[in-house]
Parts: sequence; C-alpha cells; structure tokens
Amino acid sequence: EAHLVQSGGGLVQDGGSLRLSCTASEFTFDAHGSIGWFRQTPGEDRDGISCISSSGEITTYDDSVKGRFTISKDNAKNTVYLQMDSLKPEDTAVYYCAVGDGYCSRAPALPVAVRFWSQGTQVTVSS
Repeated sequence: EAHLVQSGGGLVQDGGSLRLSCTASEFTFDAHGSIGWFRQTPGEDRDGISCISSSGEITTYDDSVKGRFTISKDNAKNTVYLQMDSLKPEDTAVYYCAVGDGYCSRAPALPVAVRFWSQGTQVTVSS
C-alpha cells in the first residue's frame, strides 16, 4: 500500500537546525505533481509552509519560513527533505509532508489536491 514515511524532528534550541525527511513507499513522487510540508499547532489549522514540484524545478515557501527553510528532492532515494535553519520557538509544531496531484501553490505554499499524508513528527524549539 502506498504511503509516506517521515523521519527527523525532535527538540532543538532557538537558532538551531533540524532536517525532516519524507520518503515515498510503494510509489514514486514523479507519478504525482508536487510534494509539500505542512505544520500544525494545537487548536489551529494545518498550514502549508513549502512545496516542491515533482520535477524539482519549482519551490515555494511561506513568508514565515522563507530564507530559513529549504525544500529539496532526491530522486534516487525517492525522498523529499526540509532543512530547517535558524529555528525559532514559534516554529514549534507537528510537521507533516504530503503528496499532491496538482501544482505547487505559492500562496499558501502547498501542494494542490493532496493524495497522501505522512504520519507527522513533533518539532520543538526551546527558547
């Protein structure tokens, strides 16, 4: 059964870095239009923060993470990464990756027509 396997996350201090990984299992990202990252805090909506097209040519970022987070794609490993630098306490959330059948939206920065979600992982930034 096709699904996404997410890894990374954890606890880091203000200003630190983390890298999240999202690997496709039983399917390939190239069969879909886009892959993105979302985050969610308790009681809030799940917000899109970054997206990459299946070709890797287009990337989009929410203003809250632009210049600090980098999305990338490794075709050989069928994996998408989110490198998070200069982390702030307000970045604390559960992070999810998702595969969409559509394009990467710019505002909000997310994949259109989500088909699969990962299980999510907690990222906590301490002040």
